[in-house]
Amino acid sequence: MTNKPVSSVSDANSIQGESTTELFQQPEPRSHILPGGNTVGFSQWLWDDSVGQVEDSAIDSAVLHPQDPEQDCIVGRQFSIYRCDALLGQGGMGRVYLAYHTHLARPCALKIAAPLQLSQKALQSLAAQEARFAASLMHPNIVTIYATGQEQGRQFIEMELVAGGSLKQLIRQEGPLPVLLAMKYATAIAGAIDHAHRQGVRHRDIKPENILICTRGVPKLADFGLAYHMERIESLPQGAICGTLPYLAPEVIRTGEHTPHADVYALGITLFHALTGRLPFYADNADELIQLISTASFPEIRKLRPDIPLNVAEAVASLTARDPDNRPADGTEAWHLLGSVLGQLRDVKSILDEALGHDPTVSIMRCGEKYQLRVQLPDGRQQRVFMESSDHRSDERLLLIYSICCPAEPSFYESALRINAELSHGGLGIREIDGVPHFVMIDTYPRGTVDPEEVRKSVREIATRADAVENFLTGKDRN
Repeated sequence: MTNKPVSSVSDANSIQGESTTELFQQPEPRSHILPGGNTVGFSQWLWDDSVGQVEDSAIDSAVLHPQDPEQDCIVGRQFSIYRCDALLGQGGMGRVYLAYHTHLARPCALKIAAPLQLSQKALQSLAAQEARFAASLMHPNIVTIYATGQEQGRQFIEMELVAGGSLKQLIRQEGPLPVLLAMKYATAIAGAIDHAHRQGVRHRDIKPENILICTRGVPKLADFGLAYHMERIESLPQGAICGTLPYLAPEVIRTGEHTPHADVYALGITLFHALTGRLPFYADNADELIQLISTASFPEIRKLRPDIPLNVAEAVASLTARDPDNRPADGTEAWHLLGSVLGQLRDVKSILDEALGHDPTVSIMRCGEKYQLRVQLPDGRQQRVFMESSDHRSDERLLLIYSICCPAEPSFYESALRINAELSHGGLGIREIDGVPHFVMIDTYPRGTVDPEEVRKSVREIATRADAVENFLTGKDRN
């Protein structure tokens, strides 16, 4: 049997029927004393000599013998109203199965806490907290929790099934990701962290393995098994630190205190990993790695990958600053920072492709430095919409979306003002076209914060409103 991780539906399906005589064995649980006397469970980490970095053993040890009572794998068995079809992975709080909800006739992911863990009151309470915290978070970039409960004395969570692999797998398969793709993933996950922080929840274990990429390419933050509420820190043994060592912020290692700054740091390490295909620090053992994280200068990412734009390198440096006060304070600030950088990276074509590339009623054509969109409207009418960047410097550049209505006859001014007051996107102005004043419907967005969904809505409304103005004032369809 090939030693391979199982963390997606495709992996689980491919392993069915293979021999299970060769097993991945969990490392013997150990503990490690961090500076300040804090203790961390060392069984969470496995040294992977092939890539020279510390890895979480949860997924790498995912294929377990179904007959092993100590491992207590329940593949092929019924658990409450769920049929457990395959083991997707395991972590510090339990196992995740590819399951089938027999009442609703749908597949799902089912996380079941291990019985041995539930004998420990602190861990039992943590399992219950995970369910409460995660179920309260509804966001397109967070794995959705459908149901929670207890069966046979074991806590379980029914989750959205993300039919794709993890960011960790993608990096292993592809190596360093394209800058734009890595930034899109990081910005989306920053939005998820922002949402969690606004609800008072810290994740505490952000890393590529806990970011799942669905088949549509949408990243989703998973596994709130170590999360806790900012105002109700309970159930953790005093002095305990949880997390994955290469992604732990220096102050967490030093003091054990995990503030929102630490989630930001872990996101920065994740982005560094995605952009370079490696972690920032290498070491022969955990002690040495802790020393490097705590004292060594952070690698300059552009020396490892010269094609990374300066603003991206600066964003990574900000997220991973050793002093937490020099990082974005929380997910909100990190999201704004990364969103601004992402907006500056995207060219108009990539924005258009994401916003309207799959819309059969819109055709896109490049005209020099701008793009012309021909939008099909009801009743056989159509309208041309133009999109281009302004001539400002990069950090002040605007995305212009506009459509020509008709010549601006003075007799139309009063009607035009009334129309202008009703607009939710953009406004009606007058611009000279070939020396002749025309009414123009126009909308603008800062390039640093432009959102493709907003662009899609704006193009639709600009086209509809510009055509309505033309039809109302002239009764024609020329533009």
